[in-house]
Amino acid sequence: MNVMVYNKYKELLMGLNLDIMKSIEGVFNVDEIIDTFSNYYYDKMILDITAIRDYQNADNLQKLAMNINMENVILLLDDSPECNSKTYLSKLISLGIYNFTRNTEGINYLLVHPHTYKDVVNIHNINSVDADNTMNANMNTNSINDTDPALGFTTGGKLRVIGFKNVTPHAGATSLIYMLKKVLSETRRCAALEVNKVDFLYYNDKDMISTTTSELPKEFMKKQMYDVLLIDLNDYDDLSICSSVFYLLEPSTLMVNKLVHKKRDIFDTLKNEKVVLNKCNLSREDVATFEYETKLKLFYTLPPMDDRKLDNAELRKFISKMGL
Repeated sequence: MNVMVYNKYKELLMGLNLDIMKSIEGVFNVDEIIDTFSNYYYDKMILDITAIRDYQNADNLQKLAMNINMENVILLLDDSPECNSKTYLSKLISLGIYNFTRNTEGINYLLVHPHTYKDVVNIHNINSVDADNTMNANMNTNSINDTDPALGFTTGGKLRVIGFKNVTPHAGATSLIYMLKKVLSETRRCAALEVNKVDFLYYNDKDMISTTTSELPKEFMKKQMYDVLLIDLNDYDDLSICSSVFYLLEPSTLMVNKLVHKKRDIFDTLKNEKVVLNKCNLSREDVATFEYETKLKLFYTLPPMDDRKLDNAELRKFISKMGL
């Protein structure tokens, strides 16, 4: 069952063929919306943005996003200049609000195909400027393409979200992220998140945060104004939040044999991924043999590195290969 909050677009929303267990009409403070539905269990909330008092103020939407699970909310946007701006849409995405549209076709689509960050990353432009009105025309269409009727616009994005996963145990994702952050911070704003572990706490760096699966969206929102966000994914499997993901593998005989024994098709799984041999002592010839035997095309090979040494030529080459 669903709930509905409407104001300006009551007639449009009432035309939807949905089971509604509760609906309210009018203009409400964010606190009123939160209080009204905090004790309700519902599948989806259809929220007319004009029902939010002062919805142009991003602080109000941020408060809503931090108190209501926005994965269950479909936001019906207004036709006002504010809602048509690239800056406003990027703010929504930065707050973790991915399910928004301008029409009933979009609502019906999102009920069945809810968006993740991956679906809206192409319109996430944190530094976008309201320089034109092309968004207005695009948003009035029913669909962006054949696969996504909810959206009608494209722009570029600035934030690079780079994920790291250890394929073999202790393959060095935590230390590598620490070293990468030190180098990248010389020239840009760089932060790091660690999911479901607390190793980052020992680095005493305010821009390296240990978090959990449930708290990750909130921490992710806080880092939207950075240039690069490095994520130690650990057991977190929703890779859609990342621009790219690197899989770290320690190529010692013990680690590789353990890996294959546990999952025999692991190298087939990694065939099209960015695989990095980390803490690698293999010679060039041995690396070539490893690629031949595993049928992997390695992205890069990193030797053991001193995490106290900032000026590391090999690390800088890796950063360049990553496109950072």
